[in-house]
Amino acid sequence: MCSPGGFMECDVAIIGAGPAGLFAAYELAERSSLRVVVIDMGKDVDRRTCPMEKTGVCVNCKPCNVMSGVGGAGGLSDGTLNLRPDIGGNLYEFLSESEAWELIRYVDGIYVRHGTPEKLYEATSEEEEELSRKAASAGIEFVQIPQRHIGSDHTPEVVKSIAEHLRSRGVKFLLQTRVEEITPRLELKLSTGERLRARYVVAAPGRSGAPWMVKQAQKLGLKIRHGPIDVGVRVEVPAVIMEPVCRINRDPKFHIITKTYDDFVRTFCVNHRGFMVKESYKGYVGVNGHSLRDKQSNNTNFAFLTRIELTEPVENTTEYGESIAKTATTLGGGNPLIQRLGDLRRGRRSTWKRIDSGLVRPTLRAVTPGDIAMVMPHRIVTNILEGLERLDKVIPGVASDSTLLYAPEIKYYAMRVEVGRSMETSIPNLFVAGDGVGVSRGIVIASATGVLAARGIMAKEGIA
Repeated sequence: MCSPGGFMECDVAIIGAGPAGLFAAYELAERSSLRVVVIDMGKDVDRRTCPMEKTGVCVNCKPCNVMSGVGGAGGLSDGTLNLRPDIGGNLYEFLSESEAWELIRYVDGIYVRHGTPEKLYEATSEEEEELSRKAASAGIEFVQIPQRHIGSDHTPEVVKSIAEHLRSRGVKFLLQTRVEEITPRLELKLSTGERLRARYVVAAPGRSGAPWMVKQAQKLGLKIRHGPIDVGVRVEVPAVIMEPVCRINRDPKFHIITKTYDDFVRTFCVNHRGFMVKESYKGYVGVNGHSLRDKQSNNTNFAFLTRIELTEPVENTTEYGESIAKTATTLGGGNPLIQRLGDLRRGRRSTWKRIDSGLVRPTLRAVTPGDIAMVMPHRIVTNILEGLERLDKVIPGVASDSTLLYAPEIKYYAMRVEVGRSMETSIPNLFVAGDGVGVSRGIVIASATGVLAARGIMAKEGIA
């Protein structure tokens, strides 16, 4: 609604329609009468559907379609919900243990209400104990996590159900609209040339909006700090190798401290019987994985990542990660690199002939056979080799010569905006939530921080 001064007005403006933004809107719509507007630079979920979901074949989707729009980056993802307060972020920084678990259960309930399968992947105490013992004997920590799996082909359905519910409750969406600037008076300058004046603002820009958020934070004088990055590869193996572990945990998490450098390496985003996909960003490409509920491959893929933190004089981990990705893109001729583990061990470049003669048939062909050691720093290559050798003691066959490695796989952690449990910043009535501001790194915790921001607003409004 426009005011006499030419401004649009609302009570709460939410920047970003990813999990954090949607759940902030959800909480406000369910428990208050505040006028809520959600703004996102991308499209509605129906218009950003990736062909991968229906065909199982990856195409080169535009970055703005993959990373932005209703549902955010998670809207086209594998849709694995990790139901722990300390995975995909850390709610214990803001809440007590009992409060954190209660919030996880609350978020989970909303997802199930809107179509997430009720099936819970959770090991029995005997299975967990046996796998933990086997991992510990190899010097690895197995992290048990209750999980639900939506599937890349069904995640948009869940997102659509949530968005439709919000619209039915009066929430307005301004899509394909960029917020150019947040002013200290909480006026939003929009790409349409209009201005939106809000009593409260929730900045939840998601991963693709992280650089934008840094600029806004600097202009507004918010306290921010660099986060680490995870750099490595995506591993693809025959599904039968991962079957015994994935029966226990859909997305098993293994944490490893490497021998040579004492670095932290982890498995991440296991897509059992899934597909490799290429991701395109501005100036470089990367890889990721999907798994579908209605279509399966004979392979399983997972990220294998080294945590990197930089200190003086260089602290900008994002620029460092992008430099690696750009080098990989150059050597791959615009495509990601693929290499057999056996070739990496022997210091030689892979060829299609060697790859096609192996046991693993790649689910992504839009790649270039090459030598990952020419892209990744020696330290990271050493961590990959040592980490997979150790993981092979827990999952026999994962470190075979035929195992395929795709590069680069890089997970960026946004600049962290300093906030307390209500997610309010040092500027009164400006709240933040989600991955784009560094307070989460996954769907469930992002959703939870959106709820916290909404509750912070309602507390200021005196709404119980």
